[in-house]
Amino acid sequence: MSEIRNKSKFLRLILGNIVICATVVTLAVFAFAKRSSDAGAQSAEPYYSGKSNTKISLMVNVYWGTEYIAPMLDVLAKYNVKTTFFVGGSWAAGNAETLKAIYGAGHEIGNHGYFHKDHSKLDDAYNRKEIISAHDVVKDVLGVDMTLFAPPSGAFGKGTLAVAEELGYKTVMWTRDTIDWRDHDADVIYKRAVKNIKGGDLILMHPTDCTLKALERIIIETFSNNLGIAPVSEVLNGDIRS
Repeated sequence: MSEIRNKSKFLRLILGNIVICATVVTLAVFAFAKRSSDAGAQSAEPYYSGKSNTKISLMVNVYWGTEYIAPMLDVLAKYNVKTTFFVGGSWAAGNAETLKAIYGAGHEIGNHGYFHKDHSKLDDAYNRKEIISAHDVVKDVLGVDMTLFAPPSGAFGKGTLAVAEELGYKTVMWTRDTIDWRDHDADVIYKRAVKNIKGGDLILMHPTDCTLKALERIIIETFSNNLGIAPVSEVLNGDIRS
């Protein structure tokens, strides 16, 4: 009997150890999966510059200033410059013909949200609604799917980045800001745009009277530094070599 009890005790000990090991392995697998999931949710990062060594981009964010867009397009066309206009959905909905003119001139169209909200304060559902609503308006007007998202005022949170990535968007910030919405001085705007300019720079601007006055000088100075001007997506991807 003693031998049987000893064997039974031994078997219970073995089974207990197996259960403990299985529990430890399960918890470890769960913890690893959670860390991987969290890392995936936070993997998206905004772009502050591009990979190109030979080109910069002019990011024109549009919610207002419609009256300055046509003359800006004329200046860009004069120098055969193609760049990117990030449009607000509410603006696009009310200015379809101007949106068509921008796209028809060969410029890239990016998403700037629908109502110019502070995306850092929005939950995931509201972030998604803002981005999708703007996307749908541009899709209806132009028949194109945008892939670049510039958060209004540069405000974003981890949820914004994750939602944008989920929707197939790259979140784009800027390298240098002309602050033309605040400082109505063409000389100041020009200097902020071109000081120490280098390949890969993303230069933020808006359609304002003073930006229009500075635009031609910005283009000429960029070219004098042996740099080209291209849409944001092209600058992000870098220089293509054969």
